[in-house]
Amino acid sequence: MKLYLKFDSNIALKKIVEEQLDKLQMKFDYLGFAEIEIDNAVSGSEIKELDARLNMYGIQIVENQKSVLVQKIKDAIVEMVYSEEKLPISNSAYLSDKLKQRYGYLSSVFTEITYTSIENFILLQKAERGKQLISTNEFTFTEIAYTLNYSSVAHFSNQFKSVTGITPTAFQRIIRKRRENSIILQK
Repeated sequence: MKLYLKFDSNIALKKIVEEQLDKLQMKFDYLGFAEIEIDNAVSGSEIKELDARLNMYGIQIVENQKSVLVQKIKDAIVEMVYSEEKLPISNSAYLSDKLKQRYGYLSSVFTEITYTSIENFILLQKAERGKQLISTNEFTFTEIAYTLNYSSVAHFSNQFKSVTGITPTAFQRIIRKRRENSIILQK
């Protein structure tokens, strides 16, 4: 039997981190998305243990200041793209305001560390969000394009295809076919 899952990555991350910190009996406070402050003194070996536990889930503790900033940029983009509200018109203004840094600096650091642009990362995230919204079968392509701040369905479709290699319609057909096959196999 196949199950299709819908999840909020922010909630999942928070829960995983919380569980691992509790297992290590570390008291902590959330300072913001993907940012915590451990209340008590922690040894290097305890940090290594926490890092190892989080790595099992693909979560890393970031130590380098530029890497920390890049992670904050990624977190802000994911938060922006996965928000229930319509995306802001200006990604650069949103990021500058959110992170209290000039966009030119953010862009420069992001490219230096990741070897890709913020714009490209946003496109990747919007494509992933598009896949998620298509998979739920709750929204039309027009609603998805609007939610992801595309000027038209054609613009959304072109961007989606440039990232995934297939059109939203083709992706929708694949999802529909997989569900049909899953139902047939269950009988």
